[in-house]
Amino acid sequence: MAPRSFWKGYLKLSLVTCPVAMVPARSDHDKIRFHTLNRKTGHRVETRLVDEETNKPVPDEDQVKAWQAGDNDYVTLEDDELAAAALESTRTIDIETFAPAESIAWEWYDQPHFLLPNDKVGEEAFAVIRAAMESSGRVGIARLVLYRRERAVLLAPLDRGIVLWTLRYGDEVRDPKDVWRAVPTDRPDAKLMTMATKLIDERTDPWNAKMASDPVQVNLAKIIASKGKSAGKKPKRAPATERPADMGNVVSIFDALRKSIDEDRKRGG
Repeated sequence: MAPRSFWKGYLKLSLVTCPVAMVPARSDHDKIRFHTLNRKTGHRVETRLVDEETNKPVPDEDQVKAWQAGDNDYVTLEDDELAAAALESTRTIDIETFAPAESIAWEWYDQPHFLLPNDKVGEEAFAVIRAAMESSGRVGIARLVLYRRERAVLLAPLDRGIVLWTLRYGDEVRDPKDVWRAVPTDRPDAKLMTMATKLIDERTDPWNAKMASDPVQVNLAKIIASKGKSAGKKPKRAPATERPADMGNVVSIFDALRKSIDEDRKRGG
């Protein structure tokens, strides 16, 4: 069953415009979620915003956004003032800039969404924009109001559609060069490199979704399923991962790599 679109608008490239719909690329439907209960009554516990001084609940109409200027000094902003700061890019993705796909580092990518044509008339225009980006090896950069915030977004061709990534803001991404300065630049020993490369080759498989599965969700599902069968019985903890041996010198790394390669060969028959 195809997911429902949560956003509808227009994709625009100069004078070419087509209606589009957006669906989330990620799904949380299968995640196990918990409620908090009162252990004594079995009733659900709800969260309320309370005044930090009086400890009394604050009604919605009395809650207001505020920026702290100093100790006990706040500047309040009303909803219409917050709305005035937003840009008018709510329903149109207007691609004004393109960039080589490989020039944008992975750390700028935030959340993925799938973009598809929303009517028969716009399918040809959508296909032309998608195919032109694909043949040129470039991605489109635009701005869009999404999740109540104005975001820079990246559009890239994917299969028969387009994937739209929200991009992180400039002040959210550290310059990696500042982080890597403390990392030594010496090239590792050639023999160790050969062994490590061989180990990587022997463990290489085509990507599949199981590689990113969540074992915690599987374990939780088993515990929940068993609760009815063994009420009051404490579930077994998952076995702890064994700590790796100290790899502080070249000899231990060599031995560890050789042992790893031997064990992989045994597993593979």
